[in-house]
Amino acid sequence: MKRGRRSFTGGIAAFTAVFLAAGLLTGCRKDNKIAPAAETAAATAAAQPPVEVTRAPEPETESEEFVPDERIEVDGKIQSYLTGEMTDVAKANRRPIAVMISNDKESMPSYGLNQAGVVYEAPVEGGMVRYMALIEDYDDMDRIGSVRSTRTYYIYFANEFDAILTHCGQSTFAKPYLSKIDNINALEGAGGAAFYRSSDKKAPHNAYTSFERIQTAIQSLGYSQEYDEDYEGHYLFAKPDEPVHLTQDNAVDAFRIYPGYQLNAPYFEFDEEDGLYHRYQYGAVHNGSEGPLAVKNVIIQYCQQGYYATTPYLDINVHTKEWGYYATNGKAMPIYWVKDGENGVTHYYDFADNEIMLNPGKTWVCIVSTRDGSRTELHGKE
Repeated sequence: MKRGRRSFTGGIAAFTAVFLAAGLLTGCRKDNKIAPAAETAAATAAAQPPVEVTRAPEPETESEEFVPDERIEVDGKIQSYLTGEMTDVAKANRRPIAVMISNDKESMPSYGLNQAGVVYEAPVEGGMVRYMALIEDYDDMDRIGSVRSTRTYYIYFANEFDAILTHCGQSTFAKPYLSKIDNINALEGAGGAAFYRSSDKKAPHNAYTSFERIQTAIQSLGYSQEYDEDYEGHYLFAKPDEPVHLTQDNAVDAFRIYPGYQLNAPYFEFDEEDGLYHRYQYGAVHNGSEGPLAVKNVIIQYCQQGYYATTPYLDINVHTKEWGYYATNGKAMPIYWVKDGENGVTHYYDFADNEIMLNPGKTWVCIVSTRDGSRTELHGKE
């Protein structure tokens, strides 16, 4: 079955009203900076009863869009589910690994972020953020990490890509969910063989894995490396020769993007020469083990957030529809997201209720609390 472009009807009125009230659909500040009124948005969204959305009927005619279900082999390559780029068949058809990677200064540089097709950045305890790097081409990698523990919401993210989650422990609250997915845990059973400790870092920042070790663990655990037969990919991608340019009325310049994380203070800066968003944090260029990090697409996904009882562990709601931004080629537009059931994929929609299309290339997803959305800033060209 070919996957056509999805659209949803109903339920977006509340989000549109919020953006209109905040002036986000019609203009920007004099300094060409936008800071959304997240508290107003969160309050409005929270006051709305859950909205039941239904998928529009599939069109009777075949879509001409270049989407993952139309993966045609050309010269030994097919379209990657992670990046939309033409990739060697063996690698593009193999389930990716989803590696939990530290962002502590003591662990730098991170090994594996440069090779990731998709990176999720989300907060953990104490204002720190942690990465989940989705990697399909890791055959030549003998050092990936440093690998850290996972949380419940990362388990859901990994499952959306049919990935094998690779982690070194987990929170107490995440443990029951691990049984629902394939995962390699450094602290349990056969997973321990997948990890090693380096001598150039101190614990807990010196746990790493590699291609050979992961393959050994996968075989020992009996995991399949083929995508589930029902898997259709996560994103819709534009044709390589027809890139996405955000021309909607609510699109704004986004040459510098501040997600709003305070501890590492990251931002993305658009480079017109290579068409990529280059990553900065801790007051400097964000380097992986193979140099500066840069991506084609940036998604800011706001999520409702709380805590597990009186613990410091965050409970991030990745199921209840919220809003966000999609940025590419120096422009950004407001979007909203809907998760397709408990274990389904998260889809992102524009305000005309059409699922957005990403430009082929790497994507960075920032998970931000709705209460912290006022810290997000989109700056125009200086």
